[in-house]
Amino acid sequence: MAKAKRQSSKSANQRISNPRGGFDYLLLVIVAALLIIGLMMVYSATFDLAYKEYEQPAYFFVRQVLWAAIGVAVLLVMARIKYHNWRRFSILIMAGTLILLGAVLFVGSERFGAQRSLFKGSIQPSELCKLALVIYIAHWLSSKGDQIRQVTYGLIPFAILIGLVAALIILQPDFSTAVLIVATAVAMFFLAGADLFQLVVCFVVGSATFAFLITRAPYRLARIVVFLDPLGDSYGSGYQVRQTLIALGSGGISGLGLGASRQKFGYLYASHTDGIFAILGEELGLIGCLVVIGLFTALTYRGFKIALEAPDSFGTILASGITCCLIFQALINIAVVTATVPFTGIPLPFISFGGSSLAVSMAGIGLLLSVSRGGQQEEQRKSARHDFGRRHWRPRLSNSGRRPGTRARRRRNSVPGRRSKYRG
Repeated sequence: MAKAKRQSSKSANQRISNPRGGFDYLLLVIVAALLIIGLMMVYSATFDLAYKEYEQPAYFFVRQVLWAAIGVAVLLVMARIKYHNWRRFSILIMAGTLILLGAVLFVGSERFGAQRSLFKGSIQPSELCKLALVIYIAHWLSSKGDQIRQVTYGLIPFAILIGLVAALIILQPDFSTAVLIVATAVAMFFLAGADLFQLVVCFVVGSATFAFLITRAPYRLARIVVFLDPLGDSYGSGYQVRQTLIALGSGGISGLGLGASRQKFGYLYASHTDGIFAILGEELGLIGCLVVIGLFTALTYRGFKIALEAPDSFGTILASGITCCLIFQALINIAVVTATVPFTGIPLPFISFGGSSLAVSMAGIGLLLSVSRGGQQEEQRKSARHDFGRRHWRPRLSNSGRRPGTRARRRRNSVPGRRSKYRG
């Protein structure tokens, strides 16, 4: 009886989050809220810049709306496709991504001293790599099973693959995206069942590589110095950190008001991309910042809940990887803006301006929805089997509580012309 009540309660909760056994509507509401906030902030942060450069105040906003529409379409398509289908194409997807990462080093569009995009900035292969790598690693880890605990079958091949991808991204150079991808991959590796020894090895090797790459590039080393003393050179190397802190401090509790930011008028670089959280804090204050952080926290909860309810290991690892990638990216961006970690450039998912980043983030949510649908359908099949068995179940002692021969006497009494001796 208690088990039946628990199952009934669980089914009720599932109907609330997924009333038709289809999309996870709570997740959709969270993403829609982040997307709406992002569109508002993109317009607020760019209307002055767009007017100066293109004489169209809504130039960047219109482009972001178009990318949002594309992202919604991609989300719906990805959600409708069974996530198992991506498993069979994961090797081709990863191979194509590696080709794009290699091509951008030779024919990529250069901007601010880095070659990160193709087709005049329309596509960033490093953004596509985030989702492609998650799909491939989910397939690879789920196919290995317990073998990932073995160094020769687990750690070494994993390290070679991640090292190759990270190296191609660092050569662009795009150090922050490389760190994000490595962190996501290691989290997936650990969640898939890697032991503590392998995790320690990953941490030691990763830390040593990180320190080596920092010391090899003077501008990265300068960012570490600025992080340790952000106001030491406030009009030089520490200028960006100083302006983000001024923006956040100016917002106070409730903010200056939507559109009332002062830092976006040329004081804060990349105010519509990497620094958009600072503009959000300036205009919407601490309350607005907490709302955004709360939405990302809710997204984390829904993502890992979907992972736990996935019907197979591939779905579990895939949903965990997508969730980790989105949340790690948000954490890094917010930590940079608040001067909690050294300065680096990485967009805030769903909020920062940028077509590739938005489309890939929406595609990731579509995959999460697909895994959610798979889990819900599996749960419905189990529930249907349980209900079918309960309807067709008969007790072994079906006549218990009746007088012997009662059913036989009823059959005899139903014959026309026969009178029972028990009738009055």
